[in-house]
Amino acid sequence: MKLYFHPVSTVSRPIMLLAADENIALDMQLVDLFKGEHKQPAYLAVNPNAQIPVLEDGDFRLSESSAILKYLAEKNGSPAYPANIKQRARVNEMMDWFNTGLYRDLGYGLVYAQAFPDAIYPDAAVQSATLARAQKKANHWLGILDKNLLGAKNKFICGDHLSLADYLGVCILTAGEVTHLKYDAYPNVTRWISTMKARPTWAKVNEGFYQYFVGGYKDGKFLGL
Repeated sequence: MKLYFHPVSTVSRPIMLLAADENIALDMQLVDLFKGEHKQPAYLAVNPNAQIPVLEDGDFRLSESSAILKYLAEKNGSPAYPANIKQRARVNEMMDWFNTGLYRDLGYGLVYAQAFPDAIYPDAAVQSATLARAQKKANHWLGILDKNLLGAKNKFICGDHLSLADYLGVCILTAGEVTHLKYDAYPNVTRWISTMKARPTWAKVNEGFYQYFVGGYKDGKFLGL
């Protein structure tokens, strides 16, 4: 199987973590986002959306990080995607929860809108108002995650066992490190992130993310939470 990816990509990293944790063999095909390779004809023939990741398994091609995670997990019998229908539904629910409201407002609204030049509004007043709105909504979702979804008892998002929702969710949250976001106001969130970062595969998988993405913005000044 081949994975088109980039190591800094928020949505490539969950797949890389799952593959590393479960020894899933993938032929890693780098698509250099910084050079615009995702917008070139050769890659547009693979994914006309000009986005990564994409998985190829023989003549089967699949895009979207959440779908790829589920496909790999099911194909490899991963315990991170339980067979029990209710437990699996809960994992699906939480993956959708991360991928919609929280990622929209924290990822795209607050992080990317400060880190990516083409996501920054040229009008300073519009930019300021947009960031303020995203900040408010991101804190709303983080409060729910901290109090209602994780709480004081859950080690992982769906209870005591690691699931695909943890892989996806932690990569979305840690994207905030690019713009120096601190989750100190959310102790259960910070505990959960620490648990995921303590996994033996974390440092190796995220080496490129910290070197090329987080490191590149270490001196920046950003609106936080």
